[in-house]
Amino acid sequence: MTTRTQRNRLFAAGVVAASVSLVLTGCSSSGKSESGAPNASATVNEVKADPKLAALVPDDVKAAGKLVVGADASYAPDEFKDDSGKIIGMDVDLANAIAAKLGLKAEVQDSGFTAIIPGIQANKFQLGMSSFTDNKEREQIVDMVTYFNSGSAVAVKKGNPEKIDPKDLCGKKVAVQTGTTQADEIKDTRDPDCAKAGKPGVQNGGDKFDLQTDVTNAVVSGRDQALMADSQVVDYAIKQSGGQLEKVGETYGTAPYGVALAKGSKLTPAVQGAVQSLIDDGTYKQILTKWGVEAGAIEKSAVNGAVS
Repeated sequence: MTTRTQRNRLFAAGVVAASVSLVLTGCSSSGKSESGAPNASATVNEVKADPKLAALVPDDVKAAGKLVVGADASYAPDEFKDDSGKIIGMDVDLANAIAAKLGLKAEVQDSGFTAIIPGIQANKFQLGMSSFTDNKEREQIVDMVTYFNSGSAVAVKKGNPEKIDPKDLCGKKVAVQTGTTQADEIKDTRDPDCAKAGKPGVQNGGDKFDLQTDVTNAVVSGRDQALMADSQVVDYAIKQSGGQLEKVGETYGTAPYGVALAKGSKLTPAVQGAVQSLIDDGTYKQILTKWGVEAGAIEKSAVNGAVS
């Protein structure tokens, strides 16, 4: 199961649709705009290297002076591109802060979501930070350092004109991002439950897109009746849709996100220590608040802390 639960994000979170404005104005000192949306320009305290944690960094990584981080930059507010093409978001800020704690720099590279873990296994990336849900299946092939809690949610057009029941999507047109927990949920849970009830499954097993921005656009444009994504991604898309989307039902299936590293990597303890240090010194909460996702904060980071 993936999640991006596994995964977008002044913002140009990738233009959702020509009719959807993604420009935020009127930022306040709270770190959010007057509209209540996240503020990408909010400042976070400078992070200084922790000598004890830096000492845990393997010599080859220390010599390179950087952590190469894979992220699918289409998943606001976690990782996405601004108007200039720069990759920004919660995961990007956390990656930069983790690297700084370890006396390194983070080099965040855009990658297709499903290519990130293979990229880690091929030593293309040291870290994957792309709203990966930490689950037992994933822990078989990579280490996961927990840093956030997220669930799944369903969104539809404002007013829910087609009366979509988020608990019963049988026979509906539902947009999801390829490779996510929500795509797996349709295949592994939703469709079998529909079959047991004698109903047709979600149409075509879900309308799958490589980019989360395209998932959102599919509902805004009327191509699909609903979308499923990580809860904070749904919340962000609603804020950015200019009143064209709304959430239906409650957030469900809450689980931890994890920083992905090579299985058994000597870098894993250093990253876990850095995440915990950022939690303890308050930098972590500043970053989450900047992106409007503080509801997903955790107090303790763990290695391979999957709940399912």
